[in-house]
Amino acid sequence: MAVYMVGGAVRDQLLGVPVHDRDWVVVGASPAVMEAHGFTPVGKDFPVFLHPQTHEEYALARTERKSGHGYKGFTVYADQAVTIEEDLARRDLTINAIALRTLADGSQQWVDPYDGRGDVQRKVLRHVTEAFAEDPLRILRIARFAARFTAFEVAPETMALMQTMVQAGEAAHLVPERVWQELAKGLMERAPTRMFDVLRHCGALAVVLPEIEDLWRTGIDANANSDASANAGERSMQRLAAAAQVGLSLAERWAVLVVDVGRHAREDQVATNAHTNAKARKQEALHALAERLRVPSDIRDLSILVAEEGPDITRLPVSLDAGCILHLLERCDAFRRPERFEQILTACAWLDADRASTAEHASIQATLARLRASLQVAQQVATAAIAQKAFEQGLKGDKIGECIQQARTEAIAQYLALEAKQN
Repeated sequence: MAVYMVGGAVRDQLLGVPVHDRDWVVVGASPAVMEAHGFTPVGKDFPVFLHPQTHEEYALARTERKSGHGYKGFTVYADQAVTIEEDLARRDLTINAIALRTLADGSQQWVDPYDGRGDVQRKVLRHVTEAFAEDPLRILRIARFAARFTAFEVAPETMALMQTMVQAGEAAHLVPERVWQELAKGLMERAPTRMFDVLRHCGALAVVLPEIEDLWRTGIDANANSDASANAGERSMQRLAAAAQVGLSLAERWAVLVVDVGRHAREDQVATNAHTNAKARKQEALHALAERLRVPSDIRDLSILVAEEGPDITRLPVSLDAGCILHLLERCDAFRRPERFEQILTACAWLDADRASTAEHASIQATLARLRASLQVAQQVATAAIAQKAFEQGLKGDKIGECIQQARTEAIAQYLALEAKQN
């Protein structure tokens, strides 16, 4: 029985980056042998076991044969006779098809049949064999790796193979949940825009995210100040790059990415009556997108609020009155969900990152600070006491709510007057 460390752990060790998770392949063993050594079986589709002490995953060497569509359309064969070379042949990229074994004398045995170590040095993302084309999920994985390993380029032959896969309709068989999982991981990488560059280049973006692909087809954005030639797609990438640079959360990055989707939605992406109402169009388009990809509801809701309120928030006049600010806070449900309101403001800070001058960006930040402070002073209003007093005066229902609104408006107005005086 021989045990090899494989996959990302070996790759990251070669790259000199921290290794967080280690995966192992066992050659020459059977499930009975593994269990006899105290390993716990956990694999559903193929034999995988947890180490009794480290709880790391140990998989029996296996081969795969295409038997259907999608990432689950494979027949797995695991046997004591399967070699480490045969196991590595089923992997996606050469840099992930390297195995490392520590021998009894402490020396190391490298198994690298596809020159993965060479591709690590050359900074190339290259497929292992033509079997790569059997799993369309690998298109998304390569795009995600491009976002993570910013110095790496996709090999021309691998890009050509990906384009062939898309043209053959393989990308249409991707499971929405897996698409979202890969997109979410890629969005949180150092350079998420590279993921979209790869997906666009191979044609997969038009299949898995047609709403984003369409942004490049909207023509010139007449509202762009600093770059009059930028279209909505290019602007979305510029905003996403800025959001990644400052470390925004996944929900905030998604909101920044899709903010223009509703504004540029095609007729087949929204309900008929949504075309007459900009707000309804944004809601419908972003709901449909989130539903198709199974986007978590909290991320979906944030993206809708940013799309609806964001453009107005970033252009709020300095002289905005207290009543308008209170209505904005209420529309964003800021009193019940202050943490989400902070996410809205954080995302809004980067909606104009592609075209705002330094002075304009400073003005936007001042507006966001004003909204944060307005929420704080409005939260300090003693609503329970106001409601009790209104009730004692014979007021009920909406009338009590109006009293609370009035008190909050006055509190915000006092803050705005003090701020104006100080400035």
